[in-house]
Amino acid sequence: MRTLVLCDDYWHPARVVRAGLAPLAEAGFAFDWIEHAAEWSAERMRSYPAVLFAKMNHTSASDQSPWIDNAVQAAFLDYVREGHGLVVIHSGSASNAELPTMRGLMGGAFLHHPPQCAVTMEPRPQHPLTSNAESFTLVDEHYHMTLDDEQADVFLTTRSEHGTQPGGWTRHEGAGRVCLLTPGHNLDVWLQPSYQAVIANALRWCHRV
Repeated sequence: MRTLVLCDDYWHPARVVRAGLAPLAEAGFAFDWIEHAAEWSAERMRSYPAVLFAKMNHTSASDQSPWIDNAVQAAFLDYVREGHGLVVIHSGSASNAELPTMRGLMGGAFLHHPPQCAVTMEPRPQHPLTSNAESFTLVDEHYHMTLDDEQADVFLTTRSEHGTQPGGWTRHEGAGRVCLLTPGHNLDVWLQPSYQAVIANALRWCHRV
Protein backbone atom coordinates (compact mmCIF):
# COMPACT_ATOMS: atom_id res chain seq x y z
CA MET A 1 0.00 0.00 0.00
CA ARG A 2 2.14 2.85 -1.28
CA THR A 3 0.62 6.26 -0.53
CA LEU A 4 1.63 9.71 -1.70
CA VAL A 5 1.69 12.16 1.23
CA LEU A 6 1.23 15.89 0.68
CA CYS A 7 2.17 17.90 3.78
CA ASP A 8 4.00 20.96 5.12
CA ASP A 9 2.52 24.43 5.55
CA TYR A 10 3.20 27.42 7.77
CA TRP A 11 1.07 26.19 10.67
CA HIS A 12 1.62 22.45 10.23
CA PRO A 13 5.24 21.43 9.61
CA ALA A 14 6.02 18.25 7.74
CA ARG A 15 7.97 16.85 10.67
CA VAL A 16 4.73 16.27 12.60
CA VAL A 17 3.16 14.27 9.76
CA ARG A 18 6.37 12.33 9.13
CA ALA A 19 6.72 11.41 12.80
CA GLY A 20 3.00 10.67 13.05
CA LEU A 21 3.11 8.21 10.17
CA ALA A 22 6.46 6.63 11.09
CA PRO A 23 4.90 3.81 13.18
CA LEU A 24 2.66 2.88 10.25
CA ALA A 25 5.66 2.75 7.93
CA GLU A 26 7.26 0.33 10.36
CA ALA A 27 4.04 -1.73 10.22
CA GLY A 28 4.26 -2.21 6.46
CA PHE A 29 2.72 0.96 5.02
CA ALA A 30 4.86 2.76 2.43
CA PHE A 31 4.88 6.53 1.97
CA ASP A 32 6.34 8.88 -0.61
CA TRP A 33 6.46 12.56 0.26
CA ILE A 34 5.75 15.94 -1.30
CA GLU A 35 6.44 18.92 0.95
CA HIS A 36 6.92 21.67 -1.65
CA ALA A 37 3.93 22.02 -3.95
CA ALA A 38 6.18 22.55 -6.98
CA GLU A 39 6.91 18.81 -6.82
CA TRP A 40 3.22 17.94 -7.28
CA SER A 41 1.69 17.13 -10.63
CA ALA A 42 -1.52 15.44 -11.68
CA GLU A 43 0.51 12.84 -13.56
CA ARG A 44 2.63 11.97 -10.53
CA MET A 45 -0.42 11.78 -8.28
CA ARG A 46 -2.24 9.47 -10.67
CA SER A 47 0.52 6.88 -10.33
CA TYR A 48 -0.53 6.22 -6.70
CA PRO A 49 -3.67 4.34 -5.62
CA ALA A 50 -4.22 6.77 -2.74
CA VAL A 51 -3.12 10.17 -1.46
CA LEU A 52 -2.88 11.34 2.15
CA PHE A 53 -3.52 15.09 2.15
CA ALA A 54 -2.31 17.02 5.23
CA LYS A 55 -1.45 20.43 3.78
CA MET A 56 -3.14 23.82 3.78
CA ASN A 57 -3.12 25.87 0.61
CA HIS A 58 0.49 26.96 1.22
CA THR A 59 3.24 26.12 -1.23
CA SER A 60 5.48 25.14 1.70
CA ALA A 61 6.11 26.01 5.34
CA SER A 62 8.35 28.88 4.24
CA ASP A 63 6.15 30.04 1.35
CA GLN A 64 2.52 30.80 2.16
CA SER A 65 1.55 31.57 -1.43
CA PRO A 66 -1.42 29.41 -2.56
CA TRP A 67 -0.86 26.53 -4.96
CA ILE A 68 -4.33 25.03 -5.33
CA ASP A 69 -5.96 26.73 -8.30
CA ASN A 70 -8.94 25.60 -10.36
CA ALA A 71 -6.82 23.20 -12.41
CA VAL A 72 -5.39 21.54 -9.29
CA GLN A 73 -8.87 21.21 -7.80
CA ALA A 74 -10.14 19.60 -11.01
CA ALA A 75 -7.20 17.19 -11.01
CA PHE A 76 -8.03 15.99 -7.49
CA LEU A 77 -11.69 15.57 -8.39
CA ASP A 78 -10.81 13.56 -11.50
CA TYR A 79 -8.29 11.50 -9.55
CA VAL A 80 -10.89 10.34 -7.04
CA ARG A 81 -13.70 9.90 -9.56
CA GLU A 82 -11.42 7.57 -11.55
CA GLY A 83 -11.31 5.20 -8.59
CA HIS A 84 -8.45 6.39 -6.39
CA GLY A 85 -8.53 7.11 -2.66
CA LEU A 86 -8.06 10.33 -0.71
CA VAL A 87 -7.37 10.51 3.04
CA VAL A 88 -7.57 14.08 4.38
CA ILE A 89 -6.12 14.71 7.84
CA HIS A 90 -6.44 17.91 9.91
CA SER A 91 -4.77 20.72 7.96
CA GLY A 92 -5.81 19.22 4.65
CA SER A 93 -9.30 20.58 5.31
CA ALA A 94 -8.20 23.94 6.69
CA SER A 95 -8.33 25.93 3.43
CA ASN A 96 -11.14 24.17 1.63
CA ALA A 97 -13.94 26.61 2.51
CA GLU A 98 -12.43 28.90 -0.13
CA LEU A 99 -11.90 26.07 -2.65
CA PRO A 100 -15.36 24.97 -3.84
CA THR A 101 -14.30 21.88 -5.78
CA MET A 102 -12.08 20.59 -2.98
CA ARG A 103 -14.86 21.35 -0.49
CA GLY A 104 -17.31 19.34 -2.54
CA LEU A 105 -14.82 16.48 -2.86
CA MET A 106 -14.19 16.41 0.89
CA GLY A 107 -17.90 16.71 1.69
CA GLY A 108 -17.58 19.63 4.08
CA ALA A 109 -15.44 22.53 5.20
CA PHE A 110 -13.37 23.82 8.09
CA LEU A 111 -14.95 26.82 9.82
CA HIS A 112 -12.64 27.70 12.74
CA HIS A 113 -11.07 26.32 15.87
CA PRO A 114 -10.91 27.68 19.42
CA PRO A 115 -7.62 27.81 21.33
CA GLN A 116 -6.14 24.39 21.95
CA CYS A 117 -8.01 22.49 24.63
CA ALA A 118 -8.79 19.00 25.85
CA VAL A 119 -10.60 17.21 23.02
CA THR A 120 -12.24 13.81 23.36
CA MET A 121 -12.21 11.70 20.21
CA GLU A 122 -15.09 9.21 20.20
CA PRO A 123 -15.01 6.44 17.57
CA ARG A 124 -18.37 4.99 16.58
CA PRO A 125 -18.58 1.44 17.93
CA GLN A 126 -18.55 -1.50 15.53
CA HIS A 127 -17.65 0.62 12.50
CA PRO A 128 -15.01 -0.78 10.10
CA LEU A 129 -12.91 2.38 10.33
CA THR A 130 -12.86 2.34 14.13
CA SER A 131 -11.63 -1.23 14.53
CA ASN A 132 -9.11 -1.41 17.42
CA ALA A 133 -9.89 2.20 18.41
CA GLU A 134 -11.29 3.47 21.70
CA SER A 135 -12.29 6.90 22.98
CA PHE A 136 -9.41 9.08 24.19
CA THR A 137 -8.80 12.67 25.30
CA LEU A 138 -5.79 14.84 24.42
CA VAL A 139 -5.06 18.52 23.95
CA ASP A 140 -5.58 19.45 20.30
CA GLU A 141 -7.11 22.05 18.02
CA HIS A 142 -10.83 21.31 18.06
CA TYR A 143 -11.81 21.81 14.43
CA HIS A 144 -15.34 23.09 13.92
CA MET A 145 -16.69 21.85 10.62
CA THR A 146 -19.69 22.17 8.36
CA LEU A 147 -20.73 18.82 6.92
CA ASP A 148 -22.21 19.45 3.48
CA ASP A 149 -22.76 15.87 2.34
CA GLU A 150 -25.86 14.50 4.06
CA GLN A 151 -24.91 11.02 2.84
CA ALA A 152 -21.46 11.09 4.45
CA ASP A 153 -20.83 8.29 6.96
CA VAL A 154 -19.68 9.91 10.22
CA PHE A 155 -17.65 7.42 12.26
CA LEU A 156 -15.76 9.73 14.62
CA THR A 157 -16.97 12.66 16.72
CA THR A 158 -14.89 15.18 18.66
CA ARG A 159 -16.07 16.80 21.87
CA SER A 160 -14.70 19.59 24.05
CA GLU A 161 -15.96 22.44 26.22
CA HIS A 162 -16.76 24.12 22.89
CA GLY A 163 -19.26 21.48 21.78
CA THR A 164 -19.41 18.37 19.62
CA GLN A 165 -18.29 18.17 16.01
CA PRO A 166 -18.01 15.54 13.27
CA GLY A 167 -14.39 14.41 13.50
CA GLY A 168 -14.23 11.77 10.81
CA TRP A 169 -16.36 10.75 7.87
CA THR A 170 -16.23 8.84 4.62
CA ARG A 171 -17.89 9.47 1.31
CA HIS A 172 -17.82 8.19 -2.24
CA GLU A 173 -17.06 10.32 -5.27
CA GLY A 174 -17.53 8.59 -8.59
CA ALA A 175 -15.59 5.32 -8.41
CA GLY A 176 -13.34 6.62 -5.63
CA ARG A 177 -13.31 6.97 -1.86
CA VAL A 178 -12.68 9.91 0.46
CA CYS A 179 -12.01 9.82 4.21
CA LEU A 180 -11.63 13.00 6.25
CA LEU A 181 -10.21 13.15 9.79
CA THR A 182 -10.05 16.43 11.71
CA PRO A 183 -7.77 15.65 14.72
CA GLY A 184 -4.03 15.94 14.45
CA HIS A 185 -2.47 19.32 15.14
CA ASN A 186 -0.17 17.85 17.80
CA LEU A 187 2.13 14.88 17.37
CA ASP A 188 0.88 13.07 20.45
CA VAL A 189 -2.57 12.93 18.84
CA TRP A 190 -1.13 11.27 15.72
CA LEU A 191 0.77 8.80 17.89
CA GLN A 192 -2.13 7.90 20.18
CA PRO A 193 -2.69 4.16 19.55
CA SER A 194 -6.42 4.49 18.82
CA TYR A 195 -5.81 7.29 16.33
CA GLN A 196 -3.03 5.27 14.72
CA ALA A 197 -5.60 2.50 14.27
CA VAL A 198 -8.11 4.91 12.70
CA ILE A 199 -5.51 6.28 10.27
CA ALA A 200 -4.46 2.76 9.31
CA ASN A 201 -8.09 1.76 8.79
CA ALA A 202 -8.69 4.85 6.65
CA LEU A 203 -5.69 4.06 4.47
CA ARG A 204 -6.79 0.45 4.01
CA TRP A 205 -10.33 1.56 3.17
CA CYS A 206 -9.11 4.04 0.59
CA HIS A 207 -6.74 1.40 -0.81
CA ARG A 208 -9.64 -1.10 -0.85
CA VAL A 209 -7.76 -3.77 1.10
